[in-house]
Amino acid sequence: PPTPPPPGAPTARILFLTDLHWDRQYTPGSVAACPDPLCCRGAPHDGPGAAGFWGTYGKCDLPLHTIDALLAQLPNASDGTGDISNGTLEFAAVYWTGDIPAHDVWQQSRGDQLRALHTVTALLRARLGGLRVFPAVGNHEATPVNAFPPPYVRGNQSAAWLYDAMAESWQGWLPPAALHTLRAGGFYTAQVWPGLRLVSLNMNFCSQANFWLLINATDPAGQLQWLMGVLADAERDGEKVHIIGHIPPAHCLRSWSWNYYRIVSRFEGTIAAQFFGHTHLDEFELFYDEETLSRPVSIAFVAPSVTTYINLNPGYRVYEVAGSYPGSSHAVLDHETFILNLTEANAAPPGMPPRWQRLYSAREAYGLPTAFPADWDLLVRRLQDDERLFQRFWFHLHKGHPPREPCGAPCKAALLCALRSGRAADPTLCRPLRPALPFLRIQELWRQRQLC
Repeated sequence: PPTPPPPGAPTARILFLTDLHWDRQYTPGSVAACPDPLCCRGAPHDGPGAAGFWGTYGKCDLPLHTIDALLAQLPNASDGTGDISNGTLEFAAVYWTGDIPAHDVWQQSRGDQLRALHTVTALLRARLGGLRVFPAVGNHEATPVNAFPPPYVRGNQSAAWLYDAMAESWQGWLPPAALHTLRAGGFYTAQVWPGLRLVSLNMNFCSQANFWLLINATDPAGQLQWLMGVLADAERDGEKVHIIGHIPPAHCLRSWSWNYYRIVSRFEGTIAAQFFGHTHLDEFELFYDEETLSRPVSIAFVAPSVTTYINLNPGYRVYEVAGSYPGSSHAVLDHETFILNLTEANAAPPGMPPRWQRLYSAREAYGLPTAFPADWDLLVRRLQDDERLFQRFWFHLHKGHPPREPCGAPCKAALLCALRSGRAADPTLCRPLRPALPFLRIQELWRQRQLC
C-alpha cells in the first residue's frame, strides 16, 4: 500500500485542464435558451435570457476571452509574450485532456477543428510560457465527432489529418519518440521528471460512440498491448507512471474496459495515478483487486470541465503529488478545484477581470487522512450514510452550481455505484453498497447523466 511521504519531502503541483470547448461563435447578449444543441450564438438581443460576457448557465460553451482569463490569473502566468520572469514556477507540469472545439458538431469541418487546435494551443503556449504541457486526444477533436478509425485505415478516411496537426502543434512539449506514436495512433509516453513517466491514452479507441469500433472493440489500435509494454519497462526501471486520457475507463466499451481494469490491477505498484475528464463533472472511479473486488488498488480522478456546458460554472483542477526524490510514490496527495462564479462575474462592471476562486480542497472538504485509493473507498461508504456529506459532494460534483431538482434515493444509488465502478457494466462492484435498485435501472440513470 502507498505510504505518505516523509515530513519535509518535496511535493509538486500539476495543473489539470479538460473540456475547454471554445465556441468561436459565442456572442455576449445572444439568446441563451434556444432549440439547437448549442446556444449563446448569433445576434445580440435586448431583454432577459441573454448570454453573459464570461459564459452562461445553459447549453453554451465558452468564448476565448474566458479561457484566456483563466490562464492569465494562474500563478506565474505569462503576460502573453511567453516569458515568465517572476521567480519559480507554481506548477511542475500541465496535463490537458482534450475536447477543444465547441458542441456545434453538426456544422464542423476539418478546418474548424484544426483552427480550434491551433488557436487554443497557441494561447496555452503564450500564457504558460516554458511550462511543459502533456495533452491527450478528446472525442470532439475529430469530425464527424467520435469518429476515430483504427490506424490501419488509410487515405482520406484516416485520422492522419488530425494526428499530424497535433504533432506539429505540440512538438515543443513532446520528445520525438512520443510524436511518432502520436502521429500513428494519438497516444504516447514521455518522462515528466526523473522517476515519473506519463502515458497519454487515446480513449477514443474504447468509446461507445466510435462506430469504427464495430470492426474490433478489443484493442483496435494495439494500444493496450503497447501500454502493457510501457508499464513493464517502467516496472523494470523503477519508474512510476501517471496515466492521462479523455474518456474515463468505466465509460468505455465493456471488453476494452475490463482488459484495462486487469492491466491496472497487474501494475498497481507502478501506476501512481490516473487522470481523466469528459463528463464535465467532478467525480472519480475506483479500481479494486481482481480476486476479491474488495481491496482498492487505484483511482481514476475525473476532473470537472473548463466549459459551462451544461448549466455549470467554468472550472479547473490542481493536483498535489509526491515530488521527485528517491523512493517517491508520485501519488496524488490532495487536489483543489477552482471555479468562476458566473453570476458574480457577469454582474461585475465591464472591463474588470473575473475573480476565480478555490471551491474546495479534497482532503479538507471530505476529512480524508490521505488521498490514496483506500481513503476514497471509505468516502463512498461515508457518502451513503452521511446525507450532509453527500450534499456537499453533490454541490462539488456540479462545480458549485447543482441542478434545481435534488438528488433523491435512485440518483444517489446510481452515483455511488458509479464511483465504485472502474470498469463498465459490472454489477458486482455495486453490491457492497446494497443498492435498492436493480443494476439495469442504475445503468439507465447513468445514461441520463451523460452530456458529452
